[in-house]
Amino acid sequence: MTETLDPMVVEVDQKQLAERLLAQAKEQGIELMGPVGLLNQLTKNILETALDAEMTEHLGYDKHDAAGRGSGNSRNGTRSNTVLIEIGPVEIDVPRDTESSFAPQIVKKRQRRPTGIDEIVLFLTAKVLTTGEVFAHFADIHGATVSKDTISRITDKVVGGRR
Repeated sequence: MTETLDPMVVEVDQKQLAERLLAQAKEQGIELMGPVGLLNQLTKNILETALDAEMTEHLGYDKHDAAGRGSGNSRNGTRSNTVLIEIGPVEIDVPRDTESSFAPQIVKKRQRRPTGIDEIVLFLTAKVLTTGEVFAHFADIHGATVSKDTISRITDKVVGGRR
């Protein structure tokens, strides 16, 4: 049985977004490239936001939600992971759970060289997209099945700027 994905339209003016990000980086003296550069930090933030959304779906409740108390499995801090992508190494914090049953799809456990991360960052931040397009992208690039709820959470947090 195939699940129909409702389109989620996110309108972002790509040029305006890029201009704002670059102006803010310049104002703060942040380089575009490099370990503390704009692209590195943007990639880090998007990956960590996506991983947090995956953890929320895995556990079935949001971070700091009272529904998680006494649930048997809860968030248990993070572990550090350096992923090597096209723009260079990016240090990310991957969430953990008390049962060690969380298996992230965006950056899998012990994965050092995920493919297509730069494309995902650009795709999520600068395109008009639907949950179906994001679903297809993850399936094509990563062979990962990510639910429409996770996709919605990721795009809401990334595009909406919430963390």
